[in-house]
Amino acid sequence: MKKLQVFAHHERPFATMLKERFATEGIVCLVRNDELSTALGEIPFVECYPELWVVDDEVYPRARLLLEQWLAEAAEPTAKWRCPNCGERIEGQFQSCWKCGGENPD
Repeated sequence: MKKLQVFAHHERPFATMLKERFATEGIVCLVRNDELSTALGEIPFVECYPELWVVDDEVYPRARLLLEQWLAEAAEPTAKWRCPNCGERIEGQFQSCWKCGGENPD
């Protein structure tokens, strides 16, 4: 078993989401220290960070590449778009208009 990534406390849901995404790729992962945030103060805070571990060492290189790819995709800013119905400018991460509900034409 190899550690793939360490997350901050507030990124715990992200670690779980990545675990599930790896499962769809056939890679078994574990989220360790998942519930240790309740022990903050009793043990060092760095020991409480959620960690994503790959169970099978042989698939670790593939898991590392997938993780890097997914993190790069998440970091890429998406272009703003204009709603075709009402003309409102919408941030790129949204697929529908907050004002009228129109869908992103892309």
